[in-house]
Amino acid sequence: MEAQTEKNKAVVRRFNEEVIEEGNIDSFNTLMDEHFINHSAPTGADNGPAGMINTFNNILRPAMPDLKVTIYQQVAEGDLVTTRKTISGTQTGELMGIAPSGKKISIDVIDIVRIKNGKYVEHWGINTLPVILAELKKSQ
Repeated sequence: MEAQTEKNKAVVRRFNEEVIEEGNIDSFNTLMDEHFINHSAPTGADNGPAGMINTFNNILRPAMPDLKVTIYQQVAEGDLVTTRKTISGTQTGELMGIAPSGKKISIDVIDIVRIKNGKYVEHWGINTLPVILAELKKSQ
């Protein structure tokens, strides 16, 4: 069982590095189950694979081309992997309607991913993006 939890943690690390940080679509397609559900998607947003890649490649990466993911901790049990991380970068592009600020921003994230056959099948998460957006709006 321990070997499988380590494999699952490696899948999540790969997703964070190759998909979130690098924007690699091939890796996304390899690591994402076609029936994936993002339980943390905003109300009315696509909670499937298309909504997930949209968040990274059409919202975050254009706003922060130097986007970096730093993983601080991972805990795995069964088919679940919990990761505490930061997504950071310099806001040189528009971010959800907020003009480029040139500021360094860090979004703290804790997420839980269910892995099945080496693929993301479910996601739950919390992050500080709403706080960051509020701060950026104040400084406009």
